Amino acid sequence: MAVNLKTPNPADLLPVPGIRLGVAQAGIRKANRNDLTVIELVPGSRVSGTFTQNRFCAAPVTVCREHIQREGIRALVINTGSANAGTGEQGLKDARATCAALAGILGIDAHQVLPFSTGVILEPLPMDRLLAGLPCAVADLRADGWFDAAHAIMTTDTLAKAVSEQLTLGGKTVTITGMAKGAGMIRPNMATMLGFIASDAAIKQSLLETLTREAADASFNSITVDGDTSTNDSFIAIATGQAGNAEITNAASDEARAFARALASVAIRLAQAIVRDGEGATKFMSVKVEGGASREECRRVAYAVAHSPLVKTAFFASDPNLGRILAAIGYAGIDDLDVARLRVWLGNPDEETLVAERGGRAVSYAEETGARIMRHAEPIVRIHLNRGQAETTVWTCDLSYDYVKINADYRS
Repeated sequence: MAVNLKTPNPADLLPVPGIRLGVAQAGIRKANRNDLTVIELVPGSRVSGTFTQNRFCAAPVTVCREHIQREGIRALVINTGSANAGTGEQGLKDARATCAALAGILGIDAHQVLPFSTGVILEPLPMDRLLAGLPCAVADLRADGWFDAAHAIMTTDTLAKAVSEQLTLGGKTVTITGMAKGAGMIRPNMATMLGFIASDAAIKQSLLETLTREAADASFNSITVDGDTSTNDSFIAIATGQAGNAEITNAASDEARAFARALASVAIRLAQAIVRDGEGATKFMSVKVEGGASREECRRVAYAVAHSPLVKTAFFASDPNLGRILAAIGYAGIDDLDVARLRVWLGNPDEETLVAERGGRAVSYAEETGARIMRHAEPIVRIHLNRGQAETTVWTCDLSYDYVKINADYRS
């Protein structure tokens, strides 16, 4: 049921020099599916990450935060089927044991491994099956493993999510390839979502960390499916340094700006794919807020609209009950908002109509126009606050009957 989203073509997923990926069927939750992924990094790779802000974070998130502070990350291990969250001290032991086991196979130190888990919360990892699957995943390591890995990290996703882009830096071709998983429990707020983007660019560690945060803010931190921030959400950016470009050290340089744009572009494409594949989604919705006093103010308004079950169900039904949008704007937390100066438009890629102005319904608005616009698979809500120059966009989806069915049956 994904909205205008297709399974990636394996031929379009470009290998990143210095990266190998392997998958295995460990039987962590379901038999006969790849559910364990190993990513091996060439020595000298730079790694940066952002993680969930959920205080009840999963054990692998805690271990990742510890390990990523040290240089020399050489491998990532990702399991689906069990989140290893809400598992107490045993969960931490299991995450660390996973790192140690993979490190032993690869001949590296345990702190050079980053662990990731996704799946059911409050259930322990089946360590016997996970550890038994690691040698198989390592044996499968290959440069062209992105397609299989993107499928192996899925949970309730209906389609894999992976993209590639290339750019030229200092006369050298730089490749960026990324994959992500997520369809429900999505409001990352960094922050079930996992995203991994690798490039072969040579870039200073501190600059990679800055650009990773900026890319996350422009992408994974600008989406919501259901407003729930997962316990496990993680976004990792990797730079192997194998492209041969001169190391990027100056954030103001043309090379840094070009790389930042490409990194953000890949992240945005992956983030939007998550929303398009939102559990039960039939509409991919953009909520654009303009004219705010600050970007944070715009984000509060955008998320109020994007999270509203009443707004989301109206879009599912293509019912122009658009007073729900005004109500959401009103409770977004802007105490001095002058609603008489507010303007709201409803649109899609083909047309747009003014819905509200001067504190009420626009004289020119007709419900039949609103209903026609809402039937499009990609509706747009545009809001002008008339308070300043700030703006933002949040991407979300509608709320359908199938969302309830999928989550009611999640553990079956």
